[in-house]
Amino acid sequence: MKATEKLRNAGQSLWLDNITRHLLTSGTLKRYIDTLSVTGLTSNPTIFDHAISKSAAYDQDIRALTSTGVAREDLFFRLAIADLQQAADLFKPIHDRTAGVDGWVSLEVSPLLAYDPQRTVGAASSLHTAAARPNLFIKIPGTKEGAPAIEEATFRGVPINVTLLFSREQYVAAAEAYMRGLERRIASGLSPDVRSVASLFVSRWDKATMEKLPENLRDRLGIAIAQMTYAAYRDILDSERWQRLENWGARPQRLLFASTGTKDPRAPDTLYVGALAAPNTINTIPEETLLHFADHGEIGGVVPRDGGGASETLSAIVKAGVDPGALAAELQAEGAKSFDESWSDLLKAIETKSRALA
Repeated sequence: MKATEKLRNAGQSLWLDNITRHLLTSGTLKRYIDTLSVTGLTSNPTIFDHAISKSAAYDQDIRALTSTGVAREDLFFRLAIADLQQAADLFKPIHDRTAGVDGWVSLEVSPLLAYDPQRTVGAASSLHTAAARPNLFIKIPGTKEGAPAIEEATFRGVPINVTLLFSREQYVAAAEAYMRGLERRIASGLSPDVRSVASLFVSRWDKATMEKLPENLRDRLGIAIAQMTYAAYRDILDSERWQRLENWGARPQRLLFASTGTKDPRAPDTLYVGALAAPNTINTIPEETLLHFADHGEIGGVVPRDGGGASETLSAIVKAGVDPGALAAELQAEGAKSFDESWSDLLKAIETKSRALA
């Protein structure tokens, strides 16, 4: 049995953190679905920047759209939605078979709206309507400013992938925003069956502390944070508040482990996949990591309900001089800035290519 299938049997969904036109048209994504247990897909501005700028696959569409006056951001969303619609259709049988639990794809709102909740909600609603696929999440950052947008978009019935979460506390805040949106729907006589995932970024913790921690603690912080967050996730699902919501028909906002490609060249290339198997969660991984895990990956058991020894690891890391609370805020701010820069690079690449093709 392949390692990817073992992961699936352990109750965890495996999603691909990549999308390109070639991945779709070559049949590669379909092959990953059929042979490597891939059941969903995520995207971000950096992924689309590389896909559009480093290939000619989008040139014909860019030329046609540019000739009709469509430019930059609108042009990008038309290209992205076309790709994600095709991917969503490939995952639709999984979505149907799992009653909407699995088989999702994700599209991000403009990162430039991150500090404007009202415009974020408007963009999320418009993009979801334009995509016209039931299994498409709209990604909204789980920042302090993003919480009202998560709540309001959920209330409006837009499926949300909460992104840029780095800590247990940030995850809990996002989960509470999601539950507030569901509670408002129930109070308004609406169905609370609005799906969501909460994406916790893992490997960036270890990249940020690679040179700050002793050898025995190297590459352990990201996993410890993920384990602690998983314990909080289980606590929420066991809470009276969630049980009341579930009684009305709500479905869990699933915890998603993101940024699970190994950054440390000295660490195993499947480090975060093998260590974070957990039922009713998702691991979204880069294509290279997927292939490595399929080839030689191993699962080291499932994450314990209480997070296992994560608290002891975090205590040792604090004693070594790292403040996880401060670092979580720093990583989230850096992540938001990085998304802004990637978005700017993406729009510049589209503009440059549009001019060349014109």
